[in-house]
Amino acid sequence: MRINKLALTNFRSYPSLELELQPGVTTFIGDNGSGKTNIAESLIYLAFLSSHRVANNVPLISLGAQQAIIRTEIERDDRTLNIDLEINASKANRARINGNPTRSQREILGACQIVYFSPEDLDLVRGEPGGRRDFFDRLLITRTPRMAGVIADYERVVKQRNALLKTRSSASALLPWNEQLIKFGAQLTADRIALVEALNPWVAKNYANLNEVKPASISYKCSSEGVSNNFENNVEVLTKRLEEVAYQEIERGVSLIGPHRDDLHLQIGDFPAKGYASHGESWSMAISLRIGSFNLLKSEGSEPILILDDVFAELDTSRRKQLMSATQIAEQTIITTAVESDLPAELLTQKFYVTPGVVKKGKS
Repeated sequence: MRINKLALTNFRSYPSLELELQPGVTTFIGDNGSGKTNIAESLIYLAFLSSHRVANNVPLISLGAQQAIIRTEIERDDRTLNIDLEINASKANRARINGNPTRSQREILGACQIVYFSPEDLDLVRGEPGGRRDFFDRLLITRTPRMAGVIADYERVVKQRNALLKTRSSASALLPWNEQLIKFGAQLTADRIALVEALNPWVAKNYANLNEVKPASISYKCSSEGVSNNFENNVEVLTKRLEEVAYQEIERGVSLIGPHRDDLHLQIGDFPAKGYASHGESWSMAISLRIGSFNLLKSEGSEPILILDDVFAELDTSRRKQLMSATQIAEQTIITTAVESDLPAELLTQKFYVTPGVVKKGKS
């Protein structure tokens, strides 16, 4: 999989931008604030229908514009896909595949598969559970695009159910929402656990390759004991747990069980990474999560695009080498950096220089 062409209209700092990209490594070089990460962000948004930097669409649209547009030509499986995505601030986004409108923007999920690594990924180790849930849900969608619908349905159910709990609605009013929470929650939990089980060996291997002394592992931390990667089992567990916490939920006005309260547990040696990992160990775990994700997808037959956004300046030699090894097996890698000398020469064969609103191709 690779992106041949990228065109942006009113996206962030780019009123208009057209790029032709090649296989292999392409590097965007520019000062902080010049707009190089905006290019990476447009591709990440196309892959996940959300930004890795902001929670809503408004900052993505150039000041004074009504919408932003991302257009790409993607080559995958010996065929070419043209994907257009219109991003709107106050109404639903609209998408086209090869010029044909889609019923939902979610139909483009899976067309562009991306694994990205950025300085914000330290929060995967040090931050709150929400960031880790977002990490494995994005990987889940990349691996199985239909899960985007399950996640959206589950989030809708939790929101509606919480609204009813806050008004102390009757048990009969809650019943249909309980059934949906169990249905979607059981499916999401099963798929998350299966994903974490598949990802764990790759995380452990990448962490060991960084010359770290202690072993690393990941596991699924659930708000309900007894869940597994089996849907029917999870239906039974969540049904029972929902009955057990019914009174507490009404008292507190919030849904107390389900995958929205789960976490990804990161372990280094005998201790949890959060609160115990050193700065270097935190970077190693973050790299292992991202490159492990890339390895997992590739082992299952995918060819995800790798995006390394402003991370080389943060890393020492051994951790840079780990990222280098991933670029060597990726069909296409996009790198952004503020300082050209932070990168080894082999990553500078195709480069663009970025200044505010302008991207110019450099000489190899």
